[in-house]
Parts: sequence; C-alpha cells; structure tokens
Amino acid sequence: MTDSPWWKKSTVYQVYPRSFCDSNGDGIGDLPGILCHLDHIQRLGADVIWLNPIYASPNDDNGYDISDYRAIMPEFGTMADFDALLREAHRRGIRILMDLVVNHTSDEHPWFREARKGKDNPFRDYYIWREGKNGGPPNNWGSAFGGPAWAQTEEGGEYYLHLFSPKQPDLNWDNPAVRREVHSLMRFWLDKGVDGFRMDVINYISKDPALPDGPLKGRWGDFAPFCVNGPRLHEYLREMRREVLRPYRVMTVGETPGVTVRDACLITSPDRGELDMVFQFEHMSLDEGERGKWCLDPIPLPALKETLSRWQTGLHGKGWNSLYWNNHDQPRIVSRLGDDSSEEKRTASAKMLGALLHMMQGTPFVYQGEELGMTNTPLPGIGDYRDIDTLNAWREWTLEGRLSPEEMLRLIRRRSRDNARTPMQWTGETHAGFTSGVPWLPVNPNHVFLNAARQIDDPDSVFSFYRKLICLRRTLEIVTEGDYRLLLEDHPLLFAYERRWRGEVLTVLCSFSSSLLAEPAAAPLLRGRELLCNYPPAEDPLVFRPYEARILLSGDTAAE
Repeated sequence: MTDSPWWKKSTVYQVYPRSFCDSNGDGIGDLPGILCHLDHIQRLGADVIWLNPIYASPNDDNGYDISDYRAIMPEFGTMADFDALLREAHRRGIRILMDLVVNHTSDEHPWFREARKGKDNPFRDYYIWREGKNGGPPNNWGSAFGGPAWAQTEEGGEYYLHLFSPKQPDLNWDNPAVRREVHSLMRFWLDKGVDGFRMDVINYISKDPALPDGPLKGRWGDFAPFCVNGPRLHEYLREMRREVLRPYRVMTVGETPGVTVRDACLITSPDRGELDMVFQFEHMSLDEGERGKWCLDPIPLPALKETLSRWQTGLHGKGWNSLYWNNHDQPRIVSRLGDDSSEEKRTASAKMLGALLHMMQGTPFVYQGEELGMTNTPLPGIGDYRDIDTLNAWREWTLEGRLSPEEMLRLIRRRSRDNARTPMQWTGETHAGFTSGVPWLPVNPNHVFLNAARQIDDPDSVFSFYRKLICLRRTLEIVTEGDYRLLLEDHPLLFAYERRWRGEVLTVLCSFSSSLLAEPAAAPLLRGRELLCNYPPAEDPLVFRPYEARILLSGDTAAE
C-alpha cells in the first residue's frame, strides 16, 4: 500500500439536512434525524459525511446565507445535537465535513447590519461597496440568481456587491480583518473535532479591485472574468493552510465554478499547500444551451468522454479529483443522463453510472438518495417549488414574456435544483418515512416502490451495487493509484476506459444504449476476471444489455 492521505481511499456521503430525516414532525429534516440514520450510511460503506450548511440562517438560499457561523439553525436542532452527531459518527469511524460558506454572509449577519449603518462604521470594509454610476449600479454585472449583482441600501447611496441573492452580500477578502474572522470560525469547528470543509464557491473570494463591466450575457454583464480565480486567490488559500489547516489532519474540497484543469492542478498540488481537491463543473455544464441550464438538451456522450478523461489525465500525479454526479444543486443524474422510463432501466442505468464514476481516480461523493437511484420529482406547479434560483428564473422568463408558463414549467421540472432536494425516500409509507408531519417539499410519488427499506437487503438493488463499488475502491490499490486511458474513443454508445498500476489492468465498460448492443470491437477488452457487473452472467459477452456496466481486472500483458 502507498502512504497517501486518508481521504484518497474515502467515499463521501452528502447529507442535505433539510431533506434527510425529520425527527420531530415539523416537516423539516434535522440533526437528530441524521443521527438516527447513521446505520444507513455506515452500511453503505461511506466513511465521511458532508453536511450542507447547518448554521443559523434566515434561509433565503436554504442555509447558504449565514447569520451566525457559530450557532446551529434552530430548525435543525441545537449545538448539543451536533456534538452528539459528531461523537456518534466518530465512534463508527465516520468523519464529518462541514460546509464553509465564506464568499458571502447573510444580510442579517451582525457584520453586515453594522456595515450598512454608514461609511464610517468599522465593519463597512467587511463588504464590497461602490458608488453608483449614471444613475444605476457601479457596473453591469448580473447575479448568479438573476437580476443585477448590486443592491442599494436605504441608509446610504452606495451599492453593495452580491454575486448571488441581495440577501447574500459578498465579503471583502482584501480586508485582513475579514480573513482573520474566517480563520477564527474555522478553528472553532476544527477544535470541536470536525474533519474538514467543503468550501462554497471558494474561487470567488478574490475580485479584481477595478470591478470593470463584464461582457454581456443576455441582459447583464458576466462577472466571471473578474471574480473567478481572482488575482489573490492562491495567496488567500495558502494563507488559510498556513494559519489554520496545517496542524489538523483534515480534508478540504473547494467548490470552484469555472476552474480549468490547469487551475485545479495549482489549487490541489500537494507541494503548493492550498486545497486537497476541487469540484469542477465542466461535465455538469455539457447540457446547457442558449438559456443556460434552462433547456432540455441531453448531455452528449462524446463530450462527456472528452471532459472526464481530460480531468483524469490532467490531474494524475499533479493533484486530485473529486468525483460526483449529484449534489444539492444538480437534478438527479438518473433522470438526466440515465433512464427513468421504467424500473428496470432506472436500476440498470443508476448502477452503470455509479460504476463509470467510482472506478476513476479521485474521491467519490454520493449524494443522499443516489445510492437508491432516486429520480427527478415532477412537481405539479410553480407554487410547489422552493428554490430561489428556480423562482427567480420563473419570474425572469415568464413575466417578461420570453417563455410561456407551460414551457418554463417543463424546463423547471427537468432542471430545477429542487429535484435534488425532495425528501429522502426511506420507506413506502406516507411521506416516505421522512416525517410524521407535512414535508417542507413534496415527496416523490415513486417512493412507494423506490425506497431504502426495499433496497438495503436486496442483493440486486442499486444500494447493494454501490456498496460493492465502495468496497472495491477501498480494497483495490489500482483504483486509487492507477493511470487512466480512454478506450473506444469514438464509440457513440460505449464509455470504456482502463486503469493501469503495477502490472494490473482494470477495465471498465459502460453501455449508454437503452437496448441490446452488439459490439465485436469490445472483444479485446474483455480479458481477466469480472469483478462486478450490473446484470447476471451474459450468454454472449459481446452483446451488452441496456445500460450494462462491466468491471474487469487482469494482469498487464504488456508488462509481463
């Protein structure tokens, strides 16, 4: 075995607390609800839990607008509840990863309440303020959630920057006092015993101080050239490592929209001392169109092959990948890239997508319900949605007459973030065993047959398949250390690749065909011992069944 950091062998299970399990009947998931389902996560084989934000928040953006970094959101419980969860998770060998949201705060945070009082307030420079221009905002930037990226306070004439909601003012990281505050709150949680941080849009923290107009994208200017991977980003990340993280044996993963392979190599290089890994979004943006994500375009397989392969080869030996299909910001991958048209195809495609991702190099993240093959939820109308991004897009596209309500609702049902946020499906009972009350977001009707209770003891379930994948990752050194090579590069329906390490070859073949696929070209690749397949043994190995996945291990004949 090689001497490598613990997180290279780990599998992370992402918990969206609001939708995981409600212990007190108020319809909102909470910390005691997570505690009572640690058995599920442990049985799956995941050994790290990433918690989406649990801090005090007015919930304009479901906890990503924080009003107190050292307090628990009352809906989720108390600090004593968190301490109990941390203690019990550690007893089971499960680490806890917190969500660090420090590009912005809530406008109800005490820092901002002080800052808005006037230019002379000592907290004013904790945020980014500018005078308006030509009777409007300081520049033409648009917010990630629609509308301008600037808001004017009633108390003064200046505007403050908010790359997201107006209730999420951006912090001024060029102010050393802000960085010291962030370092202090990080130490607070690390000293409690948490095992690391997922850092929300961390590559937005350094802005071009000139704040120039951005190139127009629709009605608004694009802030990305001046806020993404900004001029002092690497300085601030190295400072964070030096001032806070170095004494702790923890894991750090940065959410980094717009990052390139080169950027990721710089951020995750062990020699540079910044972060351990990043979330990149290239493969999650392949189905975007002229209206951004609000479209029905599929993810094209050739582009997916190219993108994932480029990240595999680009970071090998230089940095580290995070591997994911799902999270709280993405629609369910089975409905997006797999096939949810029937139970058989849903199960097969969910397993296939898991196999494709988990045998790559990197640390895999499993989002709650992914291990069951949970699907998008067709909510009846716009009044059933809760996501701020979805509701803002509805207003922008329908009230201005650019799309009919029927068209927009069709797009929302496919692409809304609420698809990932419907309650976890524990049982086939009322409200899927999530709550005894009325859930904050409707439960998917398919919970009557798609639920954890039906899957955990079923050897052919998606859950059991994920367990086997996680076990393979833990036991096979080749998955952690091997290099990567794309196979059958031009094949329109097969995604095949191999990993090589110390005389062994791991071959992964995944069919994206919804019907039988005869493929003689695969014959030379079908060598060695079959470790895992999402179907029973085949009569003809050159015929792939719908969404079939095969993982094979052999000696490296080239090295023998």
